[in-house]
Amino acid sequence: MKRVKNIIITFALAIGSVSCVSKLAYTEPELPLPEKFQYTATADTASIANLEWKQFFSDPILQELIEKGIRNNYDLQIALKQVAASQEKLKQAKYMQYPDVGFGVSGQISKPSKNSMNGQSLNLFLGQSHVEDYNAAFNLSWEADIWGKIKNQQEVSRMQYLQTYEGSKAVQTQVVAAIAQGYYNLLMLDRQLAIAKSNLELSSNTLLITQKMWESGDTTSLGVQQASAQKQATELLISQLEQNIAIQENALSILVGETPNKINRTIEMSDTSLPRNISAGLPAAMVSRRPDVRQQELVLLESNAMVGIAQANMYPALKITANGGVNSFKFDNWFQIPASLFGSVLGGITQPIFQKRQLKTDLEVAKIQREKNVLAFRQSVLNAVGEVSDALVSNENLKVQEQKASEQAATLKEGIKSAQLLYKGGSANYLEVITAQGNSLQAELNLASIKRQRLSSIVDLYRALGGGWK
Repeated sequence: MKRVKNIIITFALAIGSVSCVSKLAYTEPELPLPEKFQYTATADTASIANLEWKQFFSDPILQELIEKGIRNNYDLQIALKQVAASQEKLKQAKYMQYPDVGFGVSGQISKPSKNSMNGQSLNLFLGQSHVEDYNAAFNLSWEADIWGKIKNQQEVSRMQYLQTYEGSKAVQTQVVAAIAQGYYNLLMLDRQLAIAKSNLELSSNTLLITQKMWESGDTTSLGVQQASAQKQATELLISQLEQNIAIQENALSILVGETPNKINRTIEMSDTSLPRNISAGLPAAMVSRRPDVRQQELVLLESNAMVGIAQANMYPALKITANGGVNSFKFDNWFQIPASLFGSVLGGITQPIFQKRQLKTDLEVAKIQREKNVLAFRQSVLNAVGEVSDALVSNENLKVQEQKASEQAATLKEGIKSAQLLYKGGSANYLEVITAQGNSLQAELNLASIKRQRLSSIVDLYRALGGGWK
């Protein structure tokens, strides 16, 4: 009883020492963050990324597509399965401080040589040539977490779970942005198709007028050929745009987890609306909001816990083992209580002395890995700031480009009317009319493209700031 008492005292002291050990302290690294984003006038605390995606995108058709994407997109579903698997591991990690308990039943029959000492002893004392042994016992093993190794292992599991959670949010922001980009691209193609069809009508009228003038001898066959070629070029453009629309519809369908199909849309690109106040907020807030940056910080926290584990492996380990049950050398009295009862308790402290420098190497490698993750975290922050800055400068410049392109398209559209009137009056030739129509077509196509680019830059800014996962 005294020995068991001593083991229990040692056991209690080990438990008491656990509360004195904490996990390795974490110091957040200095980050390359400016006070405000470039291309912003003031450091405004408000940010469009704080808006839920349903508030940011007001178009009901786009909202429906995004809802389908969040529900059905396979990349997002895979990410959510990773979260579920990591959550199960986290649940298991909560039981790491408890002892391992097992139960085993065994039976053994041994028949030694008759010429051996054991064989002769059996025959002499038991009057038989074999010996039986039947055992049924519970086995317990427990290691005291004196140096915080188990706590750090639990911390690793927690950080890995949070990484998958942040990873799923990052995937959602990408899916939401990709659906919006695809939708706006589809509206641009619709607009360009309408422009091309309108230009085709003008080209057909020009060809008709040119043919009549050729028949009356007021122009050459070359004029008819040029007008016909202009009409054919527009027809080719229409066919290409219709192909691109079908491909974009297929891509959007797949993105929302459906088989390729038509995408219903009731508005034109000119009717789309996004928040007018495009505020970026503070860089520090972006770091805490953006899922991929947060995920990289969690990787750093995980590596910090791994350093703690590597340190704990170099210190003594206290292990308690115990087993107890029933044992007998005869089957018929195996479960006679209390005669068949047995039990044992063993406590031991193990200190690694010479492991071929393995433990020291593990510690140094863990520290180096932590330093690598510090650099990776800083790089992710720098990349995020760069993406926000790119989106801001794109949006500002595209506003100017859209204004200039709109003015150019209006001017060239008026130029078509003038060219047609002059052509009918004989004051302009067919080349001037064809050139005016071609320039107007190109200007209107370019204006639609710039409008789509501006919408895309705002969506890019929303994603770069960490919006889209709420």
